[in-house]
Amino acid sequence: MVKEIREEILKKTAIPYMKLQLTDTKPGLFDSKVGGIGYVPHDAKIPEDSEGTQLRLLAQIDCAEISLEDFPHQGLLQFWILNDDVSGLNFDDNTLQDTFRVLYFKEPDRTVTEKEVCEKVQDSSSDEEEDYFPVRGCYGLAFSAGVDTISSGDYRFENCIKKLVRQDYPEKAESLLENIDDFMDEDGNDWGGGHKIGGYPGFTQWDPRGEGDSHDMLLFQLDSDCHNSKDRVLWGDCGIGNFFINREKLKSCDFSDVIYNWDCC
Repeated sequence: MVKEIREEILKKTAIPYMKLQLTDTKPGLFDSKVGGIGYVPHDAKIPEDSEGTQLRLLAQIDCAEISLEDFPHQGLLQFWILNDDVSGLNFDDNTLQDTFRVLYFKEPDRTVTEKEVCEKVQDSSSDEEEDYFPVRGCYGLAFSAGVDTISSGDYRFENCIKKLVRQDYPEKAESLLENIDDFMDEDGNDWGGGHKIGGYPGFTQWDPRGEGDSHDMLLFQLDSDCHNSKDRVLWGDCGIGNFFINREKLKSCDFSDVIYNWDCC
């Protein structure tokens, strides 16, 4: 019985999202990209942590390519992280924008050149530290609109399914909900992976959010990505990275309070 109604229940959790695909194009300074050189205003420095170490561009989004409600539709949205052995993750405070940074430029200055930004990059050729950065190279991004249903790793999954089942099948709810795992895909296809903006998140371990957390929107997700036996993105041992924001703050383009998380197997 559960299998018969599973798809019907999940369809009611559907929300729009932007599916992202890495491309082998050579993105320009103002284009959407993963890795590479990001836009930096004439009078600004490349983002640094509190010790003065420069962060590296994880991804840049040309918001004109986003068709989702509540998201900005112009300007550049950037995600920067520290290139250390935990890729800038702060285990004590995953919202502290020190070893990661989320920046938004509503009207980027188109007179800035890539050469100008490159001249601001600190020379790290003498560094003996291992390169832990999850992105291997620079890739363009292709956008396509889709519909996402709640992922089994989302902390809201159980409560959401229970609410819908009790609402639609009140007389059978008790028996249908005996094992919530019955509402998960047997082949694990509902875990929420992939590159995306909006939609539901995926995790190799667990959702860093919990009941009462205000970061209710998936702002951006970058998954590990192997193409033609080449790792284009690799978080630890084939993990996944995500950023979360509150919907109201997203609407006002306030990116000061964002959760940055990544995990691996």
